[in-house]
Amino acid sequence: MAARKTRSATKKSDATFTPEQDLQAYRDMLLIRRFEEKAGQMYGMGLIGGFCHLYIGQEAVVVGMQMALGDGDQMITSYRDHGHMLACGMDSKGVMAELTGRQGGYSKGKGGSMHMFSREKNFYGGHGIVAAQVPLGTGLAFSNKYKGNDRVSVTYFGEGAANQGQVYESFNMASIWKLPVIFVIENNGYAMGTAVRRSAAKSEEMYARGAAFGIPGEQVDGMDVRAVKAAGDKAVAHCRSGNGPYILEMRTYRYRGHSMSDPAKYRTKEEVQKMRQEHDAIEQVKHRMIENGAASEADLKEIDKEVRAIVTEAAEFAQSDREPDPAELWTDILVEA
Repeated sequence: MAARKTRSATKKSDATFTPEQDLQAYRDMLLIRRFEEKAGQMYGMGLIGGFCHLYIGQEAVVVGMQMALGDGDQMITSYRDHGHMLACGMDSKGVMAELTGRQGGYSKGKGGSMHMFSREKNFYGGHGIVAAQVPLGTGLAFSNKYKGNDRVSVTYFGEGAANQGQVYESFNMASIWKLPVIFVIENNGYAMGTAVRRSAAKSEEMYARGAAFGIPGEQVDGMDVRAVKAAGDKAVAHCRSGNGPYILEMRTYRYRGHSMSDPAKYRTKEEVQKMRQEHDAIEQVKHRMIENGAASEADLKEIDKEVRAIVTEAAEFAQSDREPDPAELWTDILVEA
């Protein structure tokens, strides 16, 4: 339970949601969870090849942040990216088709789990190299500042990636040029199989690593979508006001292994179960809506039914869609100016 010992130090929020916001957050998080559960099943059946990193447990982070963003704001992340795609409105059929290597996928079946993009939804990947997306996300913010378009770049990376040197080069440049970038550290407690306390100095305050560069930040309860939304609102306002970058360390938790090939024997079943029972982001919203009378058990079961239907349709499409033509190997490799 090393990753959770600092939970009391995590900044919580007294932010409230309207019934409509609760319903939106519940549905969006549930879609991610059901999609990832289905992806895990299909991987086990051999329908998805390569690497597959599931986002189950961390849904509140990307959903809460997305609720704080505006039209045109950009997102870039690592290889644990399916949740981010769905949160920004990418079609579940296109995402699942890419996982199965079909022509209807977002990268025409050539990118797989870790390399999907959507310019339409301002989603810039999906990156397999640890921390590679951080300077790219900083570059998106540079473009925004250069163009004067008032947009914000949200750059996600994990606590393991936070130890990479390019992260601090990015911090430095973002601070010097006052770039509108929010660095979101998704601290789920384990860098692959290594507990954060064993791999990071001052692991209880990773958000404070920006202090040397004059970048403000805070630690947020990433299992509470309201706290994430409130912190996201603050960070977005900071960036849009021309004050430069901001760091949000989201204390979250993944229920599955690092990838589908990881049995996760470095932690106990009791630890995972405790998180599910006491901190699950979706259950928190569910219980709140029932207690407040914003929704009944029947209402929420109907939402779950609708979400499952969407995921089932995506899975069926992904299995029936054609594989890309071999000629696709020669496309999308050169941009002619």
